[in-house]
This record gives sequence, structure tokens and C-alpha cells, in this order.
Amino acid sequence: QVLELLRSVQKGSEDRKRSLGRLCWALRNKETRQKFVRLDGSIRTLIGLFTSSLADVQMQAGRCLHELSHSSDPAVAEACLPVTSYLLTYLSGHSIEFTELCLYTLGNLVVESEAVRKQLLPQGIIPVLVSCIQSPHEAVLEGLGYVLSQLLQAKEAPTEIIPLVLASALPQHMLRLVCSGLKAGIGVAVEFAWCLHYIICSQMPNTALLSLGALPALTSVLLNLASEPPPDAAEGLELLVCPVLRCLSNLLAEDTGCEEQVQDERLLVAIFLILQSFLQKHPFIAQECLWLLNNLTAHEPFFCSALLSLDLLPALLQLLPCSQMATVLVLTVACNIAAKGPAFCQQLHQQPALPLLLPILTLPDPEAVGQCLELLHFLFLHCPEAAADFIRQGGHRALEQHQSTPELQERARALLDMVGHP
Repeated sequence: QVLELLRSVQKGSEDRKRSLGRLCWALRNKETRQKFVRLDGSIRTLIGLFTSSLADVQMQAGRCLHELSHSSDPAVAEACLPVTSYLLTYLSGHSIEFTELCLYTLGNLVVESEAVRKQLLPQGIIPVLVSCIQSPHEAVLEGLGYVLSQLLQAKEAPTEIIPLVLASALPQHMLRLVCSGLKAGIGVAVEFAWCLHYIICSQMPNTALLSLGALPALTSVLLNLASEPPPDAAEGLELLVCPVLRCLSNLLAEDTGCEEQVQDERLLVAIFLILQSFLQKHPFIAQECLWLLNNLTAHEPFFCSALLSLDLLPALLQLLPCSQMATVLVLTVACNIAAKGPAFCQQLHQQPALPLLLPILTLPDPEAVGQCLELLHFLFLHCPEAAADFIRQGGHRALEQHQSTPELQERARALLDMVGHP
């Protein structure tokens, strides 16, 4: 049956378009795809039709190649190697639909085959993408973001692909499109926000992105997202919020001393507005927000002071019971604040934080308890009245139960020594 489909396509009859349509439908089947690429001349025939001067035949042949590109079998992707140069050439075409089809076919082939990726680089895929990213068409930009995100996730990306991307004009266009946010179409912004995330997480130095103003630009995106209507009015907004939060968190995690580029109290307000908007429907966003808060407060007293002066500490402490990870991260942020000294610990004590910490000491989670002990250490060290209140509230009993927990016993005993026995 597959051979008959190929022969009917090869005959060149007036019914060729219909034959290509039947072939396209048949290639949705995994086994049919594998059988088709093993037939002698099959890919060569498709390429001949794909390069046809008849637009409708060319489009149908392109759809057949697109169906082949969906295969998870690397052998199918490698059979399509001869078509990559044509796919790149057609990205400069005039038909938006055809350009989009070529982009998604390329993206699918990139996912499955290292051989395809290695062939595309010398064929000039990066300069072609630079040209393509200046398109005014949302569909083309979204398809290009898909191709680029697949390239940037490849195992060889840090050594072979990301340096080429960083040396090109792609990063500045990516930042521009992410900053356009909802104006350029949320799908476009989401694709390129993830592309930036893959670059930032690649262990490559991010000096190129920082020099382009990535930190203030992404901060501006977050401020704008926080001022948008809640998720009910803008479905899918969480898909953009997540990678933007991650990009900021990971850039700030690097020891580049670039925190002063984002010293803006409005950033903290934006984070808490996003938390408030997304917590119920998309609880995973809380973890992303808390990672960013952790990286903002870890070394920078500015954000610790701002969090307190804006009276955001109660909202932070309310997140303690959200999840195991949220508990640990809230305590970590609180530790960052407490580590800044007596004035910060006084304010933590005045909230009051102790009644919220005592139940955590009874949890069967060594990580959360350990972080809680760390926070208590700072409070007792810098705020003696916190130690006295802790004893009055029966905290010593909670500490005593951890004297037999191997990973916690030393810290528990040290704290008992600090507070003395009642």
C-alpha cells in the first residue's frame, strides 16, 4: 500500500495533489513513516515535489515532510537530511503558511537527530534565523522560537550552538520579543522566554545577555505582567511568567555583582502580586517566585530592607504551609533577612514569626526543620527576647525531640545551649 502511494505520487498525473494528500494522511502512522523512508527514491521524490514551481504541490509535499518529521525514530529524521538545505532556503519565502510549515518541520527534525543539528550549523541556520526573527508575522516568530528552543536544548548546545547564538543578533531580538509581552502575542513571548532560560542555564558566561540589559529588561517584563489582569482574564499568562521568573532568578544567582541593576522596590511588589494572582490556579508559580525572592535577598540588603519596609513579611510567612518546597524557601528567605543583623531580627520577631515556626519543628521533614533551626539561630543570636519568648512558648521541648536526629542533633543542642533550660 505504501509502495502504491509512492508510485501514484511519482506518476505525475493530474491527480498528483490528491495522491500527496493520501500519502500525507498515511504518514501519520508510525510504521508507515518507517516503511516509506526505506523505499528506494521515496525522499528524493518528495524533495522533487517540494521544490516544484506549483505552489499547491509544493505545499502538499511540505506537509508530507512535516508528517515524517513527527517520527521519534532517528532513522526517519536522518533519511530527511537531504531536505534541510531546502527548508532553510524556503524560510525567506513570501508565504507565511509555507514558512511556518518549514519552521515546524525543521524544529521536529532538530529534536530527534544530532546528525540533522550538525548538518544545519554549517548550512547557516543561525544567520537564517537572525533574518527570520525580524519577520512581522506572529505565526512565523512562534515557529522560529520553537526551532531555536529545540536547538538550545540539545546536549551539544553549550559547546556548539549557544556560542554561535550569543555571537549573533538573536539575543537582542529575543529580549525585544519577550519585552513586547502580550503585544507581540503571548505564544511568541513564551517561546523566546524559554530560549533565554536555556541559554542562561547552559553554564556559559552570561556577560553577553547582561551587557544587552537582560536584567532590567526582564524586570520590566515582570512589572508589566504583574499589572496585567488576573489569569482569568488572560489565560496562559502563567506560561510566560514562569520562564521570566526563572531567567531573573538564574541571572541573579551568578556571582556577577549585577544586583544593583534591579534595585527597584516595585519588583518585590510585582512578585507578591503575581503570587496572589496565580497561587490558587497555578501553585507551581509560588515556588518560582520564592526562588527569585531568595536570590534577591541572599546578598543584597536593599531587598531585605524593602521587604520589611513595604510590610510584605506577613504575606511571605503566610506561604509557609503551601507545600514542602514553599516551607523551605520561605524559611530560606527569612534566614537571608535575619542574617543581615539585629534590626532585621527585631522586625522578624515583632511580626511575630515564632508562633509560625514552632509547628514546623514538629514536621517529619529534616530539610524544613533544619532551615527552621537556622532561622532560630539568627533570631536568638541577634534578638535575645526572641529566645525568651521561645522558651515561654514551650519551644525547648520541640528542640529536645531533635537531639536524637543525626543530621539535626548538633544544631538542636547548640540552640538549647543558647536559650538555656527553663
